[in-house]
Amino acid sequence: MAGIKALVALSFSGAIGLTFLMLGCALEYYGVYWPLFVLIFYFICPIPHFIAKRVSDDSDAASSACRELAYFFTTGIVVSAFGFPIILARVEAIKWGACGLVLAGNAVIFLTILGFFLVFGRGDDFSWEQW
Repeated sequence: MAGIKALVALSFSGAIGLTFLMLGCALEYYGVYWPLFVLIFYFICPIPHFIAKRVSDDSDAASSACRELAYFFTTGIVVSAFGFPIILARVEAIKWGACGLVLAGNAVIFLTILGFFLVFGRGDDFSWEQW
């Protein structure tokens, strides 16, 4: 039952993050949908982790080069997702208020993704690998 509660909490926080992103785009004052391109970063963020998990079989090792490279690529993706709305605001493609809403949505979504891997990535009976 604890896994179901965690899944509901993660779903709720993901909805909050996407609400911030949509507010940054769809409010009449902002009215520009360029920030929606951060959705690409949300989808490609866990891919390096999936590849490293599939390639490296030494799960009891403290560290491996493949896993460290995956952390590096994931960090680059997350930093790019935070930098993209700032660059859009600097070139005045979006307003700074929209940038703030997108950055708040980024923080919530990436914390949700991190929480998903912390809760369901332990390899016990209730893990994301079952899906």
